[in-house]
Amino acid sequence: MTDLARITVNPEVCGGRPCIRGLRVRVKDILDMLAAGAAREQILKDYPYLEDGDISAALAYAAALADHPVLRVA
Repeated sequence: MTDLARITVNPEVCGGRPCIRGLRVRVKDILDMLAAGAAREQILKDYPYLEDGDISAALAYAAALADHPVLRVA
């Protein structure tokens, strides 16, 4: 499974927000924990149904969204 394949969007789960593998754990939840200083190991301990690849997927998803073309008017 590639990292981004772990990200699912279902209108009936978490209001259609991107989640991890159909679980009710949003990508934003993982990103918020990492931004607050939580280590991967702590997240995996607190959420035993998550896998290390899920955290990588959340980061890859955020990176893909942050990459956008810069339009310049000449």
